[in-house]
Amino acid sequence: MRKRASGILLHITSLPSEYGIGDLGPQAYRFADFIAKAGQSYWQVLPLTPPATEINGSPYSSISAFAGNTLLISPQLLKDEGLLTDLDKSGTVSYKIKLLNTAYKRFKKMPDNPAYDKFCTDNKFWLEDFALFAAMREHFKRRLWGNWPAAVRNREKNTLESLRARLADAIDKEKFLQYQFFRQWFALKHYCNERKIQILGDIPIYLDYDSADVWSNPQIFKLTAAKKPQFVSGVPPDRFSKTGQLWGNPVYNWQVLKAKGYNWWIERLKHNLALFDVVRIDHFTGFVSYWQVPAHHKTSAKGKWLKGPREDFFEKLQKLVPLSNFIVEDLGPLGSAVDELVEKFRFAPTRVLQFGFGGNQATNPHRPYNLAKNSVFYTGTHDSNTAKGWFEKEVKDKQAVFDYIGRKVSAEQMHWELIRLAMSAVSYLVIIPLQDILGLGREARMNVPATTKGNWKWRFERGQITGQITKKLAKLTHIFGRI
Repeated sequence: MRKRASGILLHITSLPSEYGIGDLGPQAYRFADFIAKAGQSYWQVLPLTPPATEINGSPYSSISAFAGNTLLISPQLLKDEGLLTDLDKSGTVSYKIKLLNTAYKRFKKMPDNPAYDKFCTDNKFWLEDFALFAAMREHFKRRLWGNWPAAVRNREKNTLESLRARLADAIDKEKFLQYQFFRQWFALKHYCNERKIQILGDIPIYLDYDSADVWSNPQIFKLTAAKKPQFVSGVPPDRFSKTGQLWGNPVYNWQVLKAKGYNWWIERLKHNLALFDVVRIDHFTGFVSYWQVPAHHKTSAKGKWLKGPREDFFEKLQKLVPLSNFIVEDLGPLGSAVDELVEKFRFAPTRVLQFGFGGNQATNPHRPYNLAKNSVFYTGTHDSNTAKGWFEKEVKDKQAVFDYIGRKVSAEQMHWELIRLAMSAVSYLVIIPLQDILGLGREARMNVPATTKGNWKWRFERGQITGQITKKLAKLTHIFGRI
């Protein structure tokens, strides 16, 4: 039986920072202290992998399924370790990159580090290919790997050995940065766990084509003989879009994965279970059925549904890892097939309060009185508007919301009413984005799906989390038995 609890959704990049992007330094520890004081049991973060677009890129489109986003490394912690000296609080990401290069140069002059050597050995499964890929990506001036010389694209042994020698310093720098990222991450996770805070991580189902994993494991993706995508991911046309959404990620060759015992996927999930206490699987419906579109198409309209691995994959997975450590995002339209898989393996599905005010009230799974105990209830997600922004700009029938909560309130107070409503639900776990706790509007939205500009930039400011907010959240958490 899962314990009744609640937590906060905030990605690391959204922490206050002097370097243009939140990181794993002092502000992360201060935020963990706030979580504990507010009586929360979970801190949910978005994927920690490096975005294909380095600065303000989507964490759901990554160049690696295993590596960490090194822009999340804290310069202050590097200084505490003696790898940096003076820090100029300049407020730019480019300055942070210079600091990381400086730290690496200083690290090279230090005595051998057994902890670093152990990290490289323990993570050899993915680290060797990733470090080489990252170094070559810079060497080839960020061209897509599918446009690299054929010998490199096809991983010819002699060519790769020559490049490893030529790019040895760049490769070593990538390994050093990964070592520092994971060192800082596990230190923060330990700090949280000591304060009874569990980390809830997020794993995207797809990768960017321009990734180390697609380059090093082309056989498990549907690629052409020239190693270009043959089919890509997306979703079909619906009431939101007449042409559907064309995501563009290469889709998996599940037949090849099955023949290999799903080894790559299992290693990926095991890796994430080491990083996090609980893992949310994004777009879980893709394991049931996925929308495949010919890569040359301009829209997603003429794709088709194909079956995913379904029970076969999870039956093998449950022999190796506890499935109770996964929650699943199953917001897609596939209905009973997804429900059956969730029920069979007792996954906790996600539900979103903002989605609970439309459709058939009797059958809407997001309606508070339709929830199951074994579910995770959100006021909103990284893809939705903030509670205040939703009520102000998206709710057409505001009286229906007032009727449900039992009274009329202003837009300025609506976020607390929705938090109270979520906290009172039967779901064992409630997750609230920090933007909703702070009562921020749509200007604080993290992402607008199907758009490419202005996303993933939001950070909260020091001083926005007040003692009054902390006490109010703790009181609600206590009232509804989630402390």
